[in-house]
Amino acid sequence: MQEMYAYRCDKCGKLHHPRYAVCQNPECDGRSFTQEPLEGHCKLLTWTRVFNLPEGYMKAWLNFGIVQFDNGVTATGQLGFDERPEIGMDLISTVGVVKEGVGKDYYGFIFQKP
Repeated sequence: MQEMYAYRCDKCGKLHHPRYAVCQNPECDGRSFTQEPLEGHCKLLTWTRVFNLPEGYMKAWLNFGIVQFDNGVTATGQLGFDERPEIGMDLISTVGVVKEGVGKDYYGFIFQKP
């Protein structure tokens, strides 16, 4: 099973996603982080439908969204349902294949309705 992670600065405790080389807290210069699974409940902040997909996608369009997890971290990923999303709706994060590749699959967030 694949997992996605947030990274907690060991110096100030700020959570980051994705991982940065230096803490993004302006009052901190931490450079070491502890990874924590980024999963579970989240709320949809905004979304878009993309029609012009790169080569290799076998769909006419995909929905993508930006969500906020209960711990405050925001992340982007695919929306795993076809009906029209609603801003503020509750979602559950999953990790899955977002694009099949030749010899390598690409994994990322797929947000589902609970």
